[in-house]
Parts: sequence; structure tokens; C-alpha cells
Amino acid sequence: MTTPSTEPWTVLRLLQWTSDFFKSRGSESPRLDAEILLAHARDCERIELYTAFAEVPSDEQRIAFRELVRRRGEGAPVAQLVGFREFYSIPIRVDDNVLVPRPETEHLVVEAIDQAKRIAANLTDRPLRILDIGTGSGAIAIAVAKSMQDAEVVAVDVSLPALDIARWNVDKQKLSDRITLLQSDLFDALQPDARFDVICSNPPYISQSEYDELPETVRNHEPRGALLSGADGTEIIARILADAPAHLFPDGQLILEYSPMIADACKAIADASGQWTEIKRIRDLAGHQRVLSLQLQ
Repeated sequence: MTTPSTEPWTVLRLLQWTSDFFKSRGSESPRLDAEILLAHARDCERIELYTAFAEVPSDEQRIAFRELVRRRGEGAPVAQLVGFREFYSIPIRVDDNVLVPRPETEHLVVEAIDQAKRIAANLTDRPLRILDIGTGSGAIAIAVAKSMQDAEVVAVDVSLPALDIARWNVDKQKLSDRITLLQSDLFDALQPDARFDVICSNPPYISQSEYDELPETVRNHEPRGALLSGADGTEIIARILADAPAHLFPDGQLILEYSPMIADACKAIADASGQWTEIKRIRDLAGHQRVLSLQLQ
């Protein structure tokens, strides 16, 4: 960000230079990355940059921005650099202990809310109960709880550092009275008789071969345990499919995010169990199979 030119480093010029730099480093959204980081360095909303193109940031702001640009150039995710990611129109705090919420996971949230509403319409004697497995930052649990305001939500994760982030997000959204956070390896810490109307999860589903091919920005900066399932990618999902029926009410719904690479294998596991009916596969905006939704027989 230095040059012999005497032209001032305005907001617009910083954005243009940084966008070109990020593009050369392989960013999929170089201009957006630059805007988010500069807005963070200036402590303003991103939209405010558009009325400040001619302004020259202070030395302090430029120093902060330069450090953010350096770390982004080394592969650090933008969400981790600014400390949050918007998910389902909710700001979610993230760090390197949790997976950065992806837009594709919003398809899971939409399906979970739709199924929750279906079931809630027939409940008269108790609250709707929802379980989020592998909650990470708490993004899914929070998004569903905010949409289903009478539901009781339990969110579990095996990682205590991840649960610390989830707790911060839950408290920030004033949902601590309706979301219970629990350390658990999938269902292990739940009471044997715990039952839910909807179980949803974005579990680890990357195979070892896929993991080895992930961009460095993911492999080096996001928790391996939240991504890698095993040699095949189906290992964790198979465990959930096997154990979920014991924790669902009759006609309860299980909703899982998965990779298009293992979509057919996961459906085959579900079919072979004989436990599920109304098996539905949902595609993301790119047309890839992304969510598996199953109703307990």
C-alpha cells in the first residue's frame, strides 16, 4: 500500500488497490473482502464507505487496515479477522475455534423452521423441542430459536471453546432462557429419554481426500474437527442417522447438511435403516444437493 506517487490514499483508492491484491491471491469476493475490512478498520458500516470515497483515512485506520489486509493475504478468513459473520440476517461472532457459517447452511435453517412449524401446529400440551448437534458458533440454534419463539432449543458440541463462542452469541441475542448449551459428542451427554421434534445438524462431512484439497484459507484457519468426518465423509452422518430415532418424537424430523459428494451415500444409509419416511433432498442455489430431510416413521 505504498507508492512513490503523491496521490492520496483515499477510501476509494484503498479499496481499488486492495481488491486487485485480493484477486491476485485467489479471493472469490475481493471487493467485498476489501470493503468489510476497511469498514472494520474505520469502525463504520460498510455502506458508509460509499459516501466516503474521497476521504483519506487516518494513519491509525490505515495501519489497522494494512494489518488486516496482510493477514487476509496470508489466508485468514475475513469473518475471523473482523470477529463476526452475518448468518440468516444475524451477526454471529466467530473465531478460529468454530466453523465460519456458510450461506448454504441457511437452506438447513429454512427447512428446520418449516418442519418445526408443521409439527408445532399440532402441539397443544407442551413446547416444541429442537436439538442442534455440533452447534459450533450457535448460528443454527439461534436462527431457528429467533424464528420459533415458543420453542425450547438444546445445542450441543464436543468442543468447549466452541461452546464459549456459542454462549456469547446466545447471550448477545438474549436467548439464554430458551437455548440450553451442552458439551456432548453427538447424543452421548443427553438423557436416554430425551426427545425432540426436530433434530438438525451441520456435522463434519468432509472426507480425507476432500480435506486435503481444501483451500489453505479453510484448512489452516478453521477447526479440523468441524470439517473432517473420516476417510469416506459419511462417518459422522451415519452415527447421527443411527442414533437420532431414539431421540425423536413420533413423526419427528431429522435435517442434515451434507456435501454433494456424499449425497447418494447418505441417502443409501438412510434407506437401508428402514427408520425414515418422506426422505427429501434439498438443493442449494448452485443446484448442488445440500440438505437431507427425513421424517421418523
